[in-house]
Amino acid sequence: MIALRNLDQTNSMRLLSLDFLRGLIMVLLTMESTGLFEHLYHATEGNLLQGFFTQFFHHPWNGLYFWDLIQPGFMFIAGTAMAYSLNKQQQLGMSWNQSFFKILRRCGWLFFWGVLDYAVRKHGLSFELWDVLTQLAFTTLIAFLVFRFSFTTQIIICIGILLLTEGLYRFTHVPGFDEPFTNGKNFGNYMDLVLMRKINGDGWVAINCIPTAVHTIAGAMAGKLLMSDRKKIAPLLYWAGICMLLGYGLDWSGITPIIKRIATSSFTLASLGWCLAALALCYWWIDQKNHRNNLKIFTVVGMNSIFIYLFIEIVASRWFNGYVAAITNGLMKMIDTPQTLMNIITSLCIFALEWSMCYFLYKKKIFFRV
Repeated sequence: MIALRNLDQTNSMRLLSLDFLRGLIMVLLTMESTGLFEHLYHATEGNLLQGFFTQFFHHPWNGLYFWDLIQPGFMFIAGTAMAYSLNKQQQLGMSWNQSFFKILRRCGWLFFWGVLDYAVRKHGLSFELWDVLTQLAFTTLIAFLVFRFSFTTQIIICIGILLLTEGLYRFTHVPGFDEPFTNGKNFGNYMDLVLMRKINGDGWVAINCIPTAVHTIAGAMAGKLLMSDRKKIAPLLYWAGICMLLGYGLDWSGITPIIKRIATSSFTLASLGWCLAALALCYWWIDQKNHRNNLKIFTVVGMNSIFIYLFIEIVASRWFNGYVAAITNGLMKMIDTPQTLMNIITSLCIFALEWSMCYFLYKKKIFFRV
């Protein structure tokens, strides 16, 4: 279940760059849920800015936009946070079994909320496994099970996971689903039929949780590195470069295309490279150079990431957004506000209210955890 805890936020050992990155991801997701990026895209139609706002949508298929990095970043940061949590548990004397059951319970709740998010539809109940929380439940468990292995062993496991992904898509040869990188005709689509008796019309597949486990494992490895006495920035940038080189190289050479919707190995590697580079930059700028001003807009949301994610997915999308829009649009129509401007202002109002909820919880030192 979701617990409410009063936490001491003055802990000097807290990694603020981690809170910032998690908060940045959640702020962007919250803005996206209000429809802000869609409204800005249409408002800039016909000029150069529209190309910029294109980056706030998923790539249709073969390619990589900025928005395709949000989910990998979410998985990666979860792994980094898990490393700090497990380190604290070890300091408190918790055994491996105790930590395992704690993680197992957390994964169970993540899976529950992920299924619930997609379960209630206008036409009735539905069972779907495409939500990021159901994916995270799987990747978190895998990352925990290999957490105490050496870095070399974990890298070998990550390579094995990516090779397994390649094999499943290339060599299973299920009739009708034997085109590895074609939407609607790949092995991931087949597994969706097996698991859910349906195929996602936008190309997403449930077994994305297999390759994206690499993101969470790598995030946990990065967390251990940041807690160590070794150099931190150089190794993060070194592995970021390797992952980008391999990921983009597989795509440019025509071996494996970068496709976020089925999390190909090339996509997993390229996106992991960006995650590692972002962590290195933020850790250097925030935690090492101590540039900590003006981060609260992100950190107050990042500290309640589970709350705001469930709110925008379950409450806001089904009721809150429409309720606020009815009020703001009604008021703006009285002064003949143009429709596009009206939509943008409404989205900003919704975001401001949702951010204020997180700020209220932050001030009260209430933090939702699973």
